[in-house]
Amino acid sequence: MKIDLTETTSSKINQALVSARRAIGTPAIGMVLTLVIVTDEENAYDALKSAGDASREHPSRIIAVIKRVSRSPRSRRDARLDAEVRVGSDAGTGETVVLRLHGELANHAQSVVLPLLLPDAPVVVWWPEGAPDDPAKDPLGALAQRRITDAYSAENPSDELAVRARSYTPGDTDLSWTRITPWRSMLAAALDQQQVEVVSATVEGESENPSCELLAMWLADRLKVPVERTLSGGPGLTAVRMQTKNGVIVLDRPDGSLATLSMQGQPDRAVALKRRETAELLAEELRRLDPDNTYEATVKFGVEKLVEAAEPKPAEPTPTAAPAAPAAPAAAKKAAAKKAAAK
Repeated sequence: MKIDLTETTSSKINQALVSARRAIGTPAIGMVLTLVIVTDEENAYDALKSAGDASREHPSRIIAVIKRVSRSPRSRRDARLDAEVRVGSDAGTGETVVLRLHGELANHAQSVVLPLLLPDAPVVVWWPEGAPDDPAKDPLGALAQRRITDAYSAENPSDELAVRARSYTPGDTDLSWTRITPWRSMLAAALDQQQVEVVSATVEGESENPSCELLAMWLADRLKVPVERTLSGGPGLTAVRMQTKNGVIVLDRPDGSLATLSMQGQPDRAVALKRRETAELLAEELRRLDPDNTYEATVKFGVEKLVEAAEPKPAEPTPTAAPAAPAAPAAAKKAAAKKAAAK
């Protein structure tokens, strides 16, 4: 069921939610949290679809905040709120409110969202892209116990990780970190089986992929060994190699789906390591609302501490023999002979 509201208020939106629930015969509220999505028109559809799929595991009230950029000075002065209320099959297992903020109202989104939050329920804010430098100090982020960003959507992901490290506040997390959960689990299990000391490691993946840097920083921080970051054609993260005193442990995933785990003294094993959709990543993050201390330590480790891949050095020029001294001219030889005879 969908209800469109034009030039409305937060009070009218709440009334529409109650009326919609009664109309479909589900007056009771069984939602466990409020998920606020801060996005734009271009990314709103994909973000809402992912949130709706994640709500099947975490029934929630989804509030999408879309700030409409006004082109003219007159339209920027006009504050208007349009909303769309979705309940039932159109909203997954919860309910969805799409807010479009026009004009000056776009600068005061928190005043519109606050009355729509579920009472006595956790609040999670997600920026699919364009996250603020300090999510905890953002007016909407200040309402949440958990704040989710995605460094992969940034123009320069490595610089974005540095921004996340500087502004980290307990409750912050990033989907680039969530993407490597299966890799961290598999590598930890491999080390539990081998019980060997790791000397160094290499993380291989495509360029501009912050998950590769995060995995490398996690290994360097936890193992206290030098970790080299190398590039590949992808997709995403392709391989991790850990050099131990008993040989090399390799987790190789060339196709983004099936990986091979190789360890000294054991046969190679195929393991499922598929690249996951955004809905699965979001559902994983919504399972925990407490601070992620491991992510904090990893992101604060610093990309600059990773070992860069050594570039081939140009060959030094081969030294050549010094040129022989030119032969003395014939006239000089005769003069020397005369001088010797006179003596």
